[in-house]
Amino acid sequence: MVQRLRFPPCLSGISDVENKRISYINGEGINKCSLAAGKVFMNIYVGNMSYSMSEDELRDAFATYGTVTSARLVMDRETGRPKGFGFVEMANDNEANAAIEALNGTEMGGRELKINEARPREERPRRSFGSGGGNGGGGGNRRY
Repeated sequence: MVQRLRFPPCLSGISDVENKRISYINGEGINKCSLAAGKVFMNIYVGNMSYSMSEDELRDAFATYGTVTSARLVMDRETGRPKGFGFVEMANDNEANAAIEALNGTEMGGRELKINEARPREERPRRSFGSGGGNGGGGGNRRY
């Protein structure tokens, strides 16, 4: 039995290509129905952050310049601690550009922030953890 994917009513009739684009964007926290309704958010990269900075502090820094739809710190899977960078989404491009211009290079938590519009994540080949080949460590024709 083939399982069909269900889309919210706002997305009926979109192409597979558009759905993949929306799914990518949705992975960054954008609501699919808002995107389909014509609301496109700017995704902003925030780097060189203090490891002690919280999502609320990140959100508050950008909220001064406009509506923040989401703020997210990237966490290390092993330790659960922040990796020192994150992403902020803003509803209005003009507000987002004003925030980038004003906050890039400013010091927060003892570190100079690096802020710019986020680029799409590049596709990387999956790493294989299978056997590496070789002779398996055999000694061959050794005499003892």
